[in-house]
Amino acid sequence: MRGQFRQSRPDWALDKLSNVVALPAAVAVGPYRIATCKDLLQAHRGQRLMKRSGVLLLFPLAVLLSGCDFVVLAPAGDVAVQQRDLLVISTLLMLLIIVPVMALTVFFAWRYRQSSTKAPYTPDWDHSTKLELVIWAAPLLIIICLGALTWLGTHLLDPYRRIDRIEAGQPVTQGHKPLRVEVVALDWKWLFIYPDYGIASVNELAAPVNQPIDFRITSSTVMNSFYVPALAGQIYAMPGMETKLHAVINRPGTYTGFSANYSGAGFSGMRFAFHGLSDQAFGEWVTQSKSAQATLSRETYLALERPSENEPVRHYASVDPDLYGAILNLCVERGKMCMNEMMSIDAKGGLGLAGVRNTLPLQYDKLARRGAVFGNDPSYVASICTAEEAAAAARAARNDDDSGWPLRDLSPLRGVGLLAPGAGSRRADAGAPSLGLLRFDL
Repeated sequence: MRGQFRQSRPDWALDKLSNVVALPAAVAVGPYRIATCKDLLQAHRGQRLMKRSGVLLLFPLAVLLSGCDFVVLAPAGDVAVQQRDLLVISTLLMLLIIVPVMALTVFFAWRYRQSSTKAPYTPDWDHSTKLELVIWAAPLLIIICLGALTWLGTHLLDPYRRIDRIEAGQPVTQGHKPLRVEVVALDWKWLFIYPDYGIASVNELAAPVNQPIDFRITSSTVMNSFYVPALAGQIYAMPGMETKLHAVINRPGTYTGFSANYSGAGFSGMRFAFHGLSDQAFGEWVTQSKSAQATLSRETYLALERPSENEPVRHYASVDPDLYGAILNLCVERGKMCMNEMMSIDAKGGLGLAGVRNTLPLQYDKLARRGAVFGNDPSYVASICTAEEAAAAARAARNDDDSGWPLRDLSPLRGVGLLAPGAGSRRADAGAPSLGLLRFDL
């Protein structure tokens, strides 16, 4: 018997098939035993059984995949439908390059393998105009088509751009009044304010079908992301900033919305239900919200914005009309300077040295302690008011105080060119359109 034995199992070894099949029974050779045809048949059956078992193991994975929701490819809103079409067409255009390249890679590797005798051998070949034309022209045309499609889709589906159609073949008319919704991302919940109806809800959003929706989105704490896959693409929510999203829902139903940006410990439970309702059902939903007992004031909001997880759905029958603006400008707490006020002052040149006393800072940690550690809290320039408001406050103070002290100078403070001490002061007229300062102790 020729050849060397190769150990494949601890108790027997296999040699070439021609040497094995000639043996009527197993023959022991040293510590090994040469397998017979029966042994080979059993081993072959075992391998087939293992392969079948491997295929059967894939079925649990298929069951898990059956729970996936392909809502991105089957949306219910026209904006999401257009985004789906852009995604599919772009993928198909890219596959026009990828598939031929992968197929030709396998073809060339097989045809021009070392053992092939059919492939022509031309070591002096170095150029083909036709081949280079195909190699360069086909990808270039596809890239041009892909670039044009992407450019058009990017501008037509701009979230800041108002939608011009309800669905394919149905343009937006003057009769389609947009539904305004103000969205606030909190830790870890969503607040939805309906300014046209004076109501609000937590972790529940509703809109009538075939009606444009104008979202105004901001955040109370860290950056977040507002995403309803069935409605439109995701858009970021950032503190002190406002982003916009225009969309429409075309099919009634309940869809899932969530945060697509990690924002802390309660991120996984930061989900809400989005209801696409008929006009009648939406009216009933508004009536139900107006019948709620709670109202959303600034004090209620300050309690709501504290970090909490898995918040239940709640409704508010009325909302402070200035609440969203205060949230956006980070000045819900009364007496706190708003960001738009600060930017307006900076745009006019700033407060000069008087601005040093404006020491009530913008606190991103809303739960942080404020005030001095030792001693009494100092006086702060805590808010900005117009000259009219300052004059009214001065008149009220004069009526309450008969000490004869002169009124405070209400002339605008400037960064440079302040009058020298003793050079006299100018009094601003009560109707002057300028900014004044009120100073008080907290």
